[in-house]
Amino acid sequence: MNLGAFSVSLSVKDLQKSRTFYEHLGFTVFAGDMESNYLIMKNGKALVGLFQGMFENNLLTFNPGWDENAVKVDDFVDVRDIQKQLKSKDIPIINAADEHSEGPASFVVVDPDGNTILIDQHV
Repeated sequence: MNLGAFSVSLSVKDLQKSRTFYEHLGFTVFAGDMESNYLIMKNGKALVGLFQGMFENNLLTFNPGWDENAVKVDDFVDVRDIQKQLKSKDIPIINAADEHSEGPASFVVVDPDGNTILIDQHV
């Protein structure tokens, strides 16, 4: 199952300090803005999202329908189909996507160690 582009979404205390830190590691701002309290940083194919005040814990994020450049890909598995596959394997779904909708949608699962995974489709 292809889950799309992968990034780590970090809950940060000070967006400017985190931006500077990741820039020192060679990342550049790819998307987002300071006024919206989030930045997506990129280094090669690696993506790190920095989010201030948006969620409590760090997340693993997958974006079906996008590549690592946030470019739409033609051949992808819709978020609702991924959700159905995980449900069929008895994986609990949190904030389920409406299975009767189309287009952008998301849902969350939690791995056995409590790590949150966001499946977030923007197309």
